[in-house]
Amino acid sequence: MKFKQLLKSLAVATALCAGAAHAQVSVMLPANPGGGWDATGRQAFQAMKQAGIYTGTVNFSNKGGAGGTIGLSEFQRAQKGKPDALAVFGAITVGAITLNHSPVDLSKFKPVARLTAEYLVLAVKADSPYKNLGDFVAALKSDPGASAVGGGSAGGVDHIALALLAQSAGVPVPKLNYIPQAGGADTVIGIINGTLKAGISGISEFQQFAQEGRIRILGITTAERMKSLPDVPTFKEAGFDVEIANWRGILGSVDMPEANHKEWVERFTKLDQSEAWKAVLAKQGWDAYFMPGNEFGEFIQNESTRINKILKDAGLSK
Repeated sequence: MKFKQLLKSLAVATALCAGAAHAQVSVMLPANPGGGWDATGRQAFQAMKQAGIYTGTVNFSNKGGAGGTIGLSEFQRAQKGKPDALAVFGAITVGAITLNHSPVDLSKFKPVARLTAEYLVLAVKADSPYKNLGDFVAALKSDPGASAVGGGSAGGVDHIALALLAQSAGVPVPKLNYIPQAGGADTVIGIINGTLKAGISGISEFQQFAQEGRIRILGITTAERMKSLPDVPTFKEAGFDVEIANWRGILGSVDMPEANHKEWVERFTKLDQSEAWKAVLAKQGWDAYFMPGNEFGEFIQNESTRINKILKDAGLSK
């Protein structure tokens, strides 16, 4: 009897320890609630739970601003060495680090997984006089300062896409009136109330409002039209040689133990193969863009070089 009681006590203790371990999982979402990074982090773990890959407790923290560099700076400092601390980030962060002179060093984090790619769309108010991308670019070319365009953080992929569009159309990039927004919802509000002539962001942030007839999407930065947006022409179709995607991924904490790093890479690899995650991708209009672990780390290094060259060539950085 005593032996059985001992086994029962050990089982309870084990369960409590497991629960404590689960409770220690934390995810930094370096943006305001409701945006693409927020959705990526929360829905990835929801899909992971549905697929039975990881079913423990996850503590999410939102800290937006400066292209994710404020949240990631805190994550870099406060979560160093934590075994189960993760952060969402993406292409926006790379340029934001340069333009904000941020202390964030992406090479110090443990690369876990690149998850998605989301292409960008340029949208205007539903009753805007701009019926197509050519109309908007003509107005932009005529008076760049009068055409306020909202999007993500300065130096982020939204800003870069607008700069590339301007370059393609012969519009001086320094004369653009680009106004960074705290999140996609703020960009939509600006478009609808008229403080912005247009907005540029990921598909998922605008698609619902376009379906409701509140905004009109003029163009998308894909190579070919998307099946989910068959009536939206590409920038290239409209005569502007721009193709760019906003990728998003997961970082592990600085000095995360190797065993934990390996475990999270394996978990996100399983997530990418799960039906639950495929359903999320389809619903959000995200493309699967998976790349695991150290391979993702090499990609981050290459992207840092590429994006910083674009920023320099476009006159956005020195």
